[in-house]
Amino acid sequence: MKVSLFLTCLADVVYPASVGKSTVEILERFGCEVDFPKKQTCCGQPAFNSGYHRETKEVAKHMINVFKDAKYVVSPSGSCTTMLHEYVHLFEDDAEWKKKAEELKNKSYELTQFLVDVLKINDVGAKFNAKVTYHTSCHMTRLLGVKEAPITLLENVAGLELIELPNKEQCCGFGGTFSVKMLPISEQMVDEKVQHIEETEAEVLIGADLGCLMNIGGRINRQGKPIKIMHIAEVLNSR
Repeated sequence: MKVSLFLTCLADVVYPASVGKSTVEILERFGCEVDFPKKQTCCGQPAFNSGYHRETKEVAKHMINVFKDAKYVVSPSGSCTTMLHEYVHLFEDDAEWKKKAEELKNKSYELTQFLVDVLKINDVGAKFNAKVTYHTSCHMTRLLGVKEAPITLLENVAGLELIELPNKEQCCGFGGTFSVKMLPISEQMVDEKVQHIEETEAEVLIGADLGCLMNIGGRINRQGKPIKIMHIAEVLNSR
């Protein structure tokens, strides 16, 4: 099975040695032939969320062309995968590009979604001895609709003790540009999220969206909390 990797900005710039590597190794372990289209760029979500839809269309057209020959597009980010799906609505009044956007949407998956729903894998053979909790990001659960896949995979990791995060449905306060434009509110939201994480007494916070992990992890580090932050791909690649 041929898979094209959409790595995303944060995975490429902030976490390249861990998340990207883990994603590729997991996919290859289950027989996928992974390629990395080098012309890929940002999905356009920051511009789109800021109201620059005309500019976002140019980015979207570029990304659609980059992945036009891909059989499957897989990304270690529920948020960025959601943005690829959003292209359909972006080109609502342009039949030609809407059709192309629908083709990209229909073959684009977040990593855990691809493993469980396409490859039909519930157990990746990972081993991770730790007490953990999982942060359910807004875009991945509410817009992309991926809720059970990451939990299913984590529950089958040997040695892992998964504790449900209190008020897990609450946003961490990142929201991309929201955390910049609404800093005081964002700060209070992430503080509440950190409080709930502490209540679980987990050693590790796991997530599937690097934006959320960067936001929560940054707050945890500034407060000097002894909680490790990991992307789910890193955990699923642990042996």
